[in-house]
Amino acid sequence: MERTGAAAIIIGNEVLTAKVQDQNGPHLIRRLREVGIPLRSVETILDDVDAIVDAMSRARQKARYVFTSGGIGPTHDDVTVRAVALALGKPVVRLPEMVSLIEARAPGGKVTAEGMRLADAPEGAVLLPQAGTWFPVLTVGDVFLLPGVPQLFRMQLETVLARLRGTPVVLNSLFLSLGESEIAAVLDAVALSMPHVAIGSYPEFDPAKDYRVKITVECDERGPVEEAVARIIGGLPEGAVLRRE
Repeated sequence: MERTGAAAIIIGNEVLTAKVQDQNGPHLIRRLREVGIPLRSVETILDDVDAIVDAMSRARQKARYVFTSGGIGPTHDDVTVRAVALALGKPVVRLPEMVSLIEARAPGGKVTAEGMRLADAPEGAVLLPQAGTWFPVLTVGDVFLLPGVPQLFRMQLETVLARLRGTPVVLNSLFLSLGESEIAAVLDAVALSMPHVAIGSYPEFDPAKDYRVKITVECDERGPVEEAVARIIGGLPEGAVLRRE
């Protein structure tokens, strides 16, 4: 089976211990959807080599592109580069281009051994120039090693997405006055006859809202969406659809 879409690995003890609230995962989910690249999974794991290797294996089995967030700095807990190299069966090498960039920014060209860790990468890695900062995007194959700092993550993500191709989905939403049990048969029938169209049902329990269920219908082509929406509306009692967006 051909691997398609993307998978994300959010790396950081601070996320799993609630010291930091993850902003990168939700942002990546939103941006991938906007550009039309299906997201297969998001996994949050510790700064642990074995955990990253395992997560990489799972991600690469299901998706073409893998995005990692965090663990690429110079401190003891930044183990992502080493773990990704291990998962890909590659040695860690020092990139001359990164060495030059680091030395150019260091006072007097003197860099600590720890600071020079920023130049380490899996063998075969490529650096993508990043507008607005000296630090390039580190990528190897279809794996993109992005920083954990949200501002930097967002900048580098845009550089990566500019190089990828996706198909934005067509989405329609129906807001209904009926409960899920009253519409399930209609949704079942449409979903069974149109498996290429994704149909979602989301009940609303807030009494302040003016609807009871939100139905989403999506596909990468407008025609099937229009047909599925028409079938759903046609199968419901008159007045059940409060509005369509």
